[in-house]
Amino acid sequence: MSENGALPLRGKVLTVDTMNANVKKVDYAVRGPIVQRAVQIEKELKEGVKKPFEEVIKANIGDAHAMGQRPITFFRQVMALCTYPQLLDDNKFPEDAKNRARRILQSCGGNSIGAYTTSQGIDCVRHDVANYIQRRDGGIPSDPDNIYLTTGASDGIVVRQANANTVLCTLDLYTQSQPVCQVQSRQCIEDVIRFAVKENLFLMADEVYQDNVYAEGCEFHSFKKVLFEMGPEYSSKVELASFHSTSKCYMGECGFRGGYMEVINMDPEVKAQLTKLVSVRLCPPAPGQALMDLVVNSPQPGEPSYQTFIKERTDVLSALAEKAKLTEEILNTVPGISCNPVQGAMYSFPRITLPERAINEAKAKGQAPDMFYCMKLLEETGICLVPGSGFGQREGTYHFRMTILPPTDKLKIMLNKLKEFHQKFTQQYS
Repeated sequence: MSENGALPLRGKVLTVDTMNANVKKVDYAVRGPIVQRAVQIEKELKEGVKKPFEEVIKANIGDAHAMGQRPITFFRQVMALCTYPQLLDDNKFPEDAKNRARRILQSCGGNSIGAYTTSQGIDCVRHDVANYIQRRDGGIPSDPDNIYLTTGASDGIVVRQANANTVLCTLDLYTQSQPVCQVQSRQCIEDVIRFAVKENLFLMADEVYQDNVYAEGCEFHSFKKVLFEMGPEYSSKVELASFHSTSKCYMGECGFRGGYMEVINMDPEVKAQLTKLVSVRLCPPAPGQALMDLVVNSPQPGEPSYQTFIKERTDVLSALAEKAKLTEEILNTVPGISCNPVQGAMYSFPRITLPERAINEAKAKGQAPDMFYCMKLLEETGICLVPGSGFGQREGTYHFRMTILPPTDKLKIMLNKLKEFHQKFTQQYS
């Protein structure tokens, strides 16, 4: 204390200099500066600020329901029943939905989805996930003890990457200029597995888009299935974690934050540490776990909800396939934009040719050239995209990523506005 009894002044204990250095290294382009500016612009529009557009179109992230996709009826019925069990007495709900809800609730503490679950996830859900994987992969066994339910797929990846060093490498397996949203062939996956063996790497397979395959002749191959079909030389050695989520595919249930991770060939002592780490987080959200169960244990032929479920699922995936083709066709009519076929997932990742003057102006402002391009696009059209520099790209190349999720009529408007902007931008800086 000072002589007059007052506490001495002090600076902040936690500052950018004293905080964990790894936190400062985190950079997530999908919700980066452009999205922050998009939020500001939305506020300005509400306040009456005049812009050359009436709304911000957020095509930066794969948030299907935010773009107007309707939820799958069966999923929401079961979630309603789990959340408000009194509805189990309501004859408006089909019996298969009620049966799923009862089974999930019986596995929850106090028969309530509001209770904590075990850290690794609800037991019956982990068993259903294991059964789903085994069916998907043609009978290759899956052990529920290797299943960790997660807060979306991203949470599982964060847990696995804790304190890991990131090394960006461009695989020569890809001969195209922009491999995003290309469906990996079986040969490509085999090459990645062999590369992992050669370089002694732990493989992490993001398989959240396993139902989003549109291109003719393409199909989803799980890393686990390919690994085991390559024989014990690989399947007994390669350490693999694979991830799935409720957020993508035909579900689009991003807000529930449901997902799973399956680990293969993990050292038992490391696995014990992983289990300890997830225990610190107590448990993933129980509603997300319940929804993950419905994804892997969906209505079957003969059940009352089956026909509606199949129709809704097919309609969503068919609409995405149509929008994937539309996006490719329109973007490839623009000189200076090159878009590979959108074979799967929910995005296109076109390559853009930028005039030298634009590149130099961007560098003078301390910005990546495609960030400069995307920020101008946002300010002039209200279209919010993500620059390719946020994902890593070959030196000297520029891209942007955009979702194909807006309704078809709005997607056409967005693509044509993008086309006009690119032509104007190129003319301005040529």
